[in-house]
Amino acid sequence: MPELMDPRELELCEQRVREALTDIRPFLEADGGDITLDEVTPDGVARVRLHGACSSCSMSPMTMKAGVEEAIKRVAPSIVRVEAVNIAVVV
Repeated sequence: MPELMDPRELELCEQRVREALTDIRPFLEADGGDITLDEVTPDGVARVRLHGACSSCSMSPMTMKAGVEEAIKRVAPSIVRVEAVNIAVVV
């Protein structure tokens, strides 16, 4: 069972995830999409929401795995999984 983050660690992790999303946002916007963070859970799950073209694009699973998950885990290694809450993709 993964170790739960304490409130301070959770806050720092959420801040890092938001920064990672800010860094990749221009790439998504260039294709008519966007992404926002819904929450980071104490057990290390980042729940994101895809918007615009990203929410219905057939490439969303690849974007989630190769782009979003990689960018988030690079700056927030305590994230164990990234979930898009509005599409059927778990990475």
